Amino acid sequence: MLTVRLSQISDIEVIMDIYDHAKNFMAVCGNRGQWGNGYPQRKLIESDIENGYSHVVTGSGGRIVGVFSFIIGSDPTYAEIEGAWLDDSAYGTIHRIASAGVEKGVADCCLAYCLSKIGNIRIDTHSDNVPMRRWIAKSSFNFCGIIHTDNGSPRLAFQLRK
Repeated sequence: MLTVRLSQISDIEVIMDIYDHAKNFMAVCGNRGQWGNGYPQRKLIESDIENGYSHVVTGSGGRIVGVFSFIIGSDPTYAEIEGAWLDDSAYGTIHRIASAGVEKGVADCCLAYCLSKIGNIRIDTHSDNVPMRRWIAKSSFNFCGIIHTDNGSPRLAFQLRK
């Protein structure tokens, strides 16, 4: 059974290994552009942990099998969209979701956890991230438009209301 808990600074090595695994998986799947230049940097993940945004998904024996950041509140990256959000009510944003690739259901567990905290979720992904786009569609997110990251890179933006 998969469970979610807040990340701890002592989890950082395992978390960074999971992100390395995810970057390799994305490259194999034809998505070389989403997490380039060392993203996500260790400093960013440490900040996520300190701010209570970083969460780990644990599997059998308490082994960390996934990681994600979940932030409730306005996301500056989502302030401007080429398109339209479903609504402007309070929402949570899932960022930097990654799996170690050793257990199925990590993303589903993440989403269930986030929906238990707030019934309005936003997420974005690179257009080349086909596995994530499939999961987003399977999870009944609605496509809302295009947002741009801090460096100007476009991302497909989605929203799910419970």
